Amino acid sequence: MNTPNNKRKKASIEKIEKEFIHLLQSKELNQISVSDICKGAGLNRTTFYANYSDIYSLADSIRDKLENNLSEMYHEEITQGFNSNDYLKLFRHIKENQIFYKTYFRLGYDNNYKIITYDTALAQHHFQNRFIEYHAEFFKSGVTKIIKMWLQNGCRESPEDMFEIIKSEYQGRDKFFAHDH
Repeated sequence: MNTPNNKRKKASIEKIEKEFIHLLQSKELNQISVSDICKGAGLNRTTFYANYSDIYSLADSIRDKLENNLSEMYHEEITQGFNSNDYLKLFRHIKENQIFYKTYFRLGYDNNYKIITYDTALAQHHFQNRFIEYHAEFFKSGVTKIIKMWLQNGCRESPEDMFEIIKSEYQGRDKFFAHDH
């Protein structure tokens, strides 16, 4: 492999992503052009199209990076098939990566609920296996809205405070959450 070219390609991708994320904070996706990104990143359109087919593939790439980052964070749970419900870990990650989560939500990817998991097996126990889909939707929507609100407020509260807020909504169902670390 040609290492200098790989470094140059990686640097170009980082510039493109950084400029795209910057533009997305003040514009809607459909208002951003490849020209806007290239001008802000100081790159030509050929460089953009060498890495992405269009704006939407760039957006998908950023989503994939965030979701892969989360998968790595919860790798042990995923591979061992358990759910610790450790939302404190998630809130800490959000605080450290606010701009990426803001971007994720601005792009509307939260409708797929890839970043929030729901412990269906535990819910079946707590809710006698009744109306699980409704409970899951209620939980995911609530947590998503709280995360969005927290981000909108600049993550002023600590991750620990946010975790306590979620836990307080589920008093009496302590097994839904990991113990404090």
